[in-house]
Amino acid sequence: MSKKSTKYYLITGLLSILPVAATYWITFHLFNFFSNPGATIVDFIFKDKVPDYVPELTGFLLTVIFIYFIGILVSNVIGKRIYSWLETLLAKIPIVNAVYKTIKQITTSLSQPDRQAFKKVVYIQYPREGLWTLTMVTGESVNENNEKYYHIFVPTTPNPTSGYLLYIPQKDAVETNISVEEGLKIIVSGGLLASDKNHIPAPHGTE
Repeated sequence: MSKKSTKYYLITGLLSILPVAATYWITFHLFNFFSNPGATIVDFIFKDKVPDYVPELTGFLLTVIFIYFIGILVSNVIGKRIYSWLETLLAKIPIVNAVYKTIKQITTSLSQPDRQAFKKVVYIQYPREGLWTLTMVTGESVNENNEKYYHIFVPTTPNPTSGYLLYIPQKDAVETNISVEEGLKIIVSGGLLASDKNHIPAPHGTE
């Protein structure tokens, strides 16, 4: 039986604790982000007369209630007009309008249950022939000769929210039976969660 090295145990321990630590970090900062506005109000009213945890919890609940009422407001006619006016105002501000439009497009895509941001997963030869990259299809189109193209998003590892947009002929893409969720897991893990069978076609002239 081979003896494991110190480096092996360090890497194994790091990979084991990283998901827990990342989950805690994200949850902690999201909680603070949503609780701080309300907590400031509670602190101002009660002037340190309540336990330390009360302002944060109360602030979080107040923020959730505030978001809920914003949802109600935006859902009615008057709220929609106000929201439209704010969007028009933001559209006139340089840089801010580009950021807002990008975020709005992403949230709109994710909020529509009948429309997925990524349609399917395909392989393409990128960044050069012979190198295969796992990519996401975001749409389809045709050129002037009526040739079919895929709109391809090439995500980066381990952060799939950034990447490159490519237009590629559908005949140059290799279809897969990989689901979008599985594809994202493979990308985020840097290939650690990939299957033993990748289904990449063999080079021409080989069996």
